[in-house]
Amino acid sequence: MEYLIIGAGIGGLTLALAFEEKGIDYKVYERFSKIKSAGAGIWLAPNALQVFEELNVLDEIKSKGNSIDRITIGNPDLTAISDNDQQFVKSEYGYSAIAIHRTELQKILFDKIPAAKIHLGKAFETYVTSENKVIVNFADGSSAGGDYLVGADGINSKVRAQLFPNSIVRYSGQTCWRGVAETVLDPAFNHHVYELWGNQVRFGISRISEGKYYWFAVALDVENKKDEPHKLRDKLMQMYKDFDPAVNQIISNTPTDKVMRNDITDLKPMPKWYKNNICLIGDAGHATTPNMGQGGGQAIEDAHYLSNLQHQSLNENIFEEFQKRREAKVNGIVKQSWMMGKMAHWKYGRGLRNLLLKSAPKKMVLKKVLEMYEIEKFSD
Repeated sequence: MEYLIIGAGIGGLTLALAFEEKGIDYKVYERFSKIKSAGAGIWLAPNALQVFEELNVLDEIKSKGNSIDRITIGNPDLTAISDNDQQFVKSEYGYSAIAIHRTELQKILFDKIPAAKIHLGKAFETYVTSENKVIVNFADGSSAGGDYLVGADGINSKVRAQLFPNSIVRYSGQTCWRGVAETVLDPAFNHHVYELWGNQVRFGISRISEGKYYWFAVALDVENKKDEPHKLRDKLMQMYKDFDPAVNQIISNTPTDKVMRNDITDLKPMPKWYKNNICLIGDAGHATTPNMGQGGGQAIEDAHYLSNLQHQSLNENIFEEFQKRREAKVNGIVKQSWMMGKMAHWKYGRGLRNLLLKSAPKKMVLKKVLEMYEIEKFSD
């Protein structure tokens, strides 16, 4: 029984490591010829960290990342709209969220997987199914066969395009610039994440390691718009000129050619993530907007559930059982994240929005957070 995993991103690598730990046969196929420096930062919430703890990589992730003790949604001047001390999370799990560079996380996972099981430079083209087997064809003319195929190839998944050609990627109306600045900020930023909401723009800051800060800037814009590189820094600094000085310090200390721009999209929830012996995980099956810091986390959870279900063989149709256990939580996060992104950019009613956030009962907020971080425990 062998799985073919398409994509060596965070979801695909976590699934491979989980399979490795449980003795499940697999091979990973990645279109790039090397694991390149991808993305900027990522927040790993306790739901993801519990999975990595089970996979014995949590200590390395802690050493390469930065713990988050406080999360504030605030005004441009850093004053709080909603402020959450993470001590209650630490009390529950022993740790709070960790901010880390995506490249560091990928390297940690990649290095734990036997080299013979990861095949680079293999761009997926098509698959063919026959007699309960699946054959994958690659762009270089080669092919591979296995019992199951898992598409872990992101929101623009080519596996999904063939499996569910009518799936819909939705543009939120917002675009996002991301980068990593090397600078020194006030120590108040060391373990304190800020997301600052201005007039239809917002800016997020989190330290990911000593002297390095992951940041994102979000604004309303038309889809697929491009920037003029030589004007980008001045453009961003002008957009955020009324924010705390730390914001422009971060922008000015980020090389322009390292700033990434991506439209914020998600995947309209689909009734199924699988068909026969083919299944989608992570962004390939249920991409969410990044407003709750759960995109990567839900891919990591997928790996946890799928590997444990296969290990225990709880159901003849593993993929059906997998979706049954994951669908309600995932779709809830997709919906809530979409709504939160819209609310953050309201043109009118910002005062009412801020009042609602400030006045939300603490017990209710904590309950919702802990529900999101909860994952099912499987016995060996």
